[in-house]
Amino acid sequence: MLDKAKTLTHGAYDAAAASALKILVIHTRWNVEIVSALRDGVLSSLTNQYAIPRSNIDVVEVPGAFELPFATKALLKQGKYDAVIPIGVLIKGATVHFEYISEAATHALMNVGLESGTPVIFGILTCLTEEQALQRAGIGRGEEKGHNHGIDWAAAAVEMALLNQGKARKH
Repeated sequence: MLDKAKTLTHGAYDAAAASALKILVIHTRWNVEIVSALRDGVLSSLTNQYAIPRSNIDVVEVPGAFELPFATKALLKQGKYDAVIPIGVLIKGATVHFEYISEAATHALMNVGLESGTPVIFGILTCLTEEQALQRAGIGRGEEKGHNHGIDWAAAAVEMALLNQGKARKH
């Protein structure tokens, strides 16, 4: 069961199984301030909320969102990860580049997950403005800082990895 922040609530998952998970986090270099906050939210949640040792989490950097699917597929071939969280930020500009990259990365990441049989969490923010992206990373410029979606992606990775291992809690 998820609470308001979409994290798994205590008792809704097998804590021992969760702490043994091996997670891959892949992030882009574009929009580094926002991506860094999202990555840090993921890492903090995985280690603090779900007690996954930092040694069980690999972090890889790639140029941009278009490269996330290839990197995800290539690294999953190693066979050592229970879930992957690709992280990127796309902000709409004056051209159709945003639409092309958003659609291509979205579909390709979904296909990597389906083809590999390993949960691939959708960690790409697709925002119309920089302020929207900042708020979704919990670092908004105004009074309202927003909520770091990296926390939610960590919860989804744990939940889906456990489900994939047949260790999901039944209700």
